[in-house]
Amino acid sequence: MNNKKVILYIIDWIKDYVNSPDYNIKSLIVGVSGGIDSALTSTLCAMTGINTIVINIPLKTKDSSLSSMHCNFLLSKYSNVQSYEVDLSSTFDKFYDTCITSGFENDLGFANSKSRLRMMLLYQAASKFKGIVIGTGNKVEDFGVGFFTKYGDGGVDLSPIADLTKSEVRSLSKELGVSDKILNSSPTDGLWEDDRTDEQQLGLTYEELEDAMSNEDSIHREKYMSIRKKNIHKMKVIPVCIIKDKN
Repeated sequence: MNNKKVILYIIDWIKDYVNSPDYNIKSLIVGVSGGIDSALTSTLCAMTGINTIVINIPLKTKDSSLSSMHCNFLLSKYSNVQSYEVDLSSTFDKFYDTCITSGFENDLGFANSKSRLRMMLLYQAASKFKGIVIGTGNKVEDFGVGFFTKYGDGGVDLSPIADLTKSEVRSLSKELGVSDKILNSSPTDGLWEDDRTDEQQLGLTYEELEDAMSNEDSIHREKYMSIRKKNIHKMKVIPVCIIKDKN
């Protein structure tokens, strides 16, 4: 399937879900980070013609210019888009201080808490605008290595690009005119104040991860499987204790 067909397929898929008689959905809520995944997702949502709320959420962020630039790009091109910027830095600072005082200090926990704060804001907006939160995770992150925060950026209602690899995301984004600055920026989750990239955290490039996912003989397969094993709990349905005989 070529890029244009994939784009139309995803747009129709979103519209079919929203227009289902089972729901009363009035808007699509997308957190825009300045990265390629959220840029593609928000553009696809805008192309549906459905009311699309894009939210730039600085949180101890050194530079949010790419996310602001992409929001302005959408506003200039699609009349159904509304854009907001909400800085949660002071909210996180209060949470951080409370955790330190309580003895709950943990750097990874604090990084994940940033993602969960953003999720809370997106769902607050979803309540306000009678909408659903749209996920921005791709296939490599969401179903390959589980590189997302449980109940953070993993807390969504709909995942339009979760069957696309990173290279496919890049190709579709270029097709839709996403800025070269975003296309060429190093992928990062934006949860660390030292601006470490995704690939630095994972220890493999996205190209290497894609190779390992599709090729059992890949030289990167062992490393990929070790990352996946650590995060497999995120990618499974929550275990439910089913009591077979309550009598």
